[in-house]
Amino acid sequence: MTVVVAIIAMVITACSVSYKFNGASIDYNKTKTIQIADFPIRSSYVWGPMASIFNNQLKDQYANHTRLIQVKRNGDLKVEGEITQYSQRNKAVTAQGESAQVELSMTVNVRFTNNANHSEDFERQFTATTTYDSRQSLNSVQEECVTQMVKDITDQIFNATVANW
Repeated sequence: MTVVVAIIAMVITACSVSYKFNGASIDYNKTKTIQIADFPIRSSYVWGPMASIFNNQLKDQYANHTRLIQVKRNGDLKVEGEITQYSQRNKAVTAQGESAQVELSMTVNVRFTNNANHSEDFERQFTATTTYDSRQSLNSVQEECVTQMVKDITDQIFNATVANW
């Protein structure tokens, strides 16, 4: 009987950390707010809507998968950085020596600060790539490709910052 009471007591005290199916593990007793800065584009090659797609998706990721309150300054967590690279290159060549596939790549530099635990602070780059058939124009596939890469990068950032992966 005392073993059962001890187990129940441990379970109750362990409930202060929230574990979700999305991988977030946040101690909401210590961490209540997050400050997410808009990421400017610092890449030499630019597609206009890319920054707003990225910034909105990053903020939505935390809003939809955590209980953190987004603030403009003095957040318990702080995520900032810039889009440093957006490029395309030929990935595959046909037997005739023509391009068959084009690889599109995006890299984002992130600075993360955890004001409750500075040992978790980091600066790191996150990259995503996608390919498309070279018979298609970049203009016809760009929105879909960028949206896919942004989803991948924001998942990586989310996992690195609040999932402790």
